[in-house]
Amino acid sequence: MCTSALWFVCLSLLFSTSLSCYQCFVDVQDSLRLCWGHILTEHNVRNVDACFRKLDRIFNNDQRVIQAGRVGKGYDKQLKEILDAEILPMAEEFDKKLNNDTVYEERLQTAADNFIAAASKLPRVSGCFPPCGFQSAGAVYNCITCQYDSCEFPLDCPVKEIKVTENSRTRMRCDVPFPLPNDIEMVWRFAEEVKTQQVDQFKEVTAGVDRLYSIPSASLQHQGTYQCEIYSGQRSIVRLYYYITVTPQVVAGHTELQEIFDLSLLPGGWLLTAPGGPPPRSPLLLPPSLLLTVCLTALLLLLFLSLGALHWSSIPEKTSHVEQAAGDEDLRS
Repeated sequence: MCTSALWFVCLSLLFSTSLSCYQCFVDVQDSLRLCWGHILTEHNVRNVDACFRKLDRIFNNDQRVIQAGRVGKGYDKQLKEILDAEILPMAEEFDKKLNNDTVYEERLQTAADNFIAAASKLPRVSGCFPPCGFQSAGAVYNCITCQYDSCEFPLDCPVKEIKVTENSRTRMRCDVPFPLPNDIEMVWRFAEEVKTQQVDQFKEVTAGVDRLYSIPSASLQHQGTYQCEIYSGQRSIVRLYYYITVTPQVVAGHTELQEIFDLSLLPGGWLLTAPGGPPPRSPLLLPPSLLLTVCLTALLLLLFLSLGALHWSSIPEKTSHVEQAAGDEDLRS
């Protein structure tokens, strides 16, 4: 058995440096048994301190060991089983027996390599899905802290904007990209007319297991921010936000017509053809002389037509005058 002083020295050496998977899973007493007979070959003396420094170098300073230990939730038990299978038989073999430092170097490095190979085959996790939510399933084991690292995201997700037309139907879903527990419950809340994430401005609308919230016919009173909060038991997992803008139907109709008209015109006043139709033809450009001739011809034609109209309109008047003079002569006779 180690004396109290030796225990203190061993503990200080074992934990003075950064932790690793070795310190997370191997008991200090087993490490003392392992290093009891460590002999410095150069000086032929037993030196436990050198053994612990060797453990630190092989397990703590090798990033392959740290990365191999980054397993998914619940697989830390398998990490301990793998490391115990490598270290405990060696501790049993070396306990109270002297062995040169070269033997320790070879056996410990082999144990580390075997741990890396076996631990790397354990299931990894898909990781964290930003930007929000408490994601316990995305946590990975950290051999430096000897615990699982959670995805450190806020509960509140960014606000998503939805634009709807009055009297139209709209839907919102309380979906997230990361896995959820089986015992979840959704609570829908509403803050009228404002775009906000202030929790105290929301009033509860409905609660249950339905992730879908539907508005059959949107009106101006539906404009505002909708919050969906997902619970597992009494713990909040994530809060999603939707800001709905409702456009009056008359304004929406005018806006759509204006957009259609604007999109239909091309530069130069050309009209946009229908999909699949022939391309718009470029306007016909006439030479200036020909254009002047056409204009003059049009003016002369218009003049002749006007004179012709005046001539034909005067014929009935002359006829009526001749008939009236003939009638006057008949009366005299």
